Amino acid sequence: MNPSYAQPSPGPKAASSPDRDAQIYARIVDAIVAHKLTPGARLPEETLATTFGVSRTIIRTVLQRLSLERMVVLQRNRGAQVARPGVDEARQVFAARRMIETACMPDVMRRAGKEQVKALRKLTRHERQAQQRHRHSDAIRLSAAFHVELVGIAGNPVITEFAAQLASRSSLIIAVYGSHLSVGCDCGEHGELVDLIDAGREQEATDWVVQHLLHIEASLHFEQPEEATPDFAAIFGD
Repeated sequence: MNPSYAQPSPGPKAASSPDRDAQIYARIVDAIVAHKLTPGARLPEETLATTFGVSRTIIRTVLQRLSLERMVVLQRNRGAQVARPGVDEARQVFAARRMIETACMPDVMRRAGKEQVKALRKLTRHERQAQQRHRHSDAIRLSAAFHVELVGIAGNPVITEFAAQLASRSSLIIAVYGSHLSVGCDCGEHGELVDLIDAGREQEATDWVVQHLLHIEASLHFEQPEEATPDFAAIFGD
């Protein structure tokens, strides 16, 4: 989520390419995660096209992708806005995550061998590095990846796919309503859970997951003012 971005070529008629689309997509995602674009902020195609030096067609493609991932809402006659997940939706997503992840823990404990524990530790290490380097968007992405990897150990692909969808939705919720504390040690270091799994302490590991997700939910701040069109030149300018 934090690649090296090329300078946009001048002119609104720049040709589309997968690389260019991906660069613009990544920059908008990072701006949402970093709270530079807040929930409800308008995303006018023409202004974004001018800012990035590309055509409105390219911007429309990027916004459609963000809409499919539920990070942006496309409304007729109002254009695009940064998604604003409701409080009830957010709580339902985290309740579903607690249900799924705790239900998987017996199978996780039974199937977690050295390789699985090693993979979890690797993700934890990368997440910690992202936090230390203040790469908030990377930390959110890696936190979600850790939880999907955890559920995947249970060996049920259907549940893993569902867990991945929930993790993606909660990543948006954390991105727009949370802070660095929402994926930091205040909500529990994932390494603690890996240690419990490695030691075979199933009940403690299950309890840890519940408390961890509750702490993340409690760290969210839903009362935020709706924002008008942001200053894109200031946000995306180099």
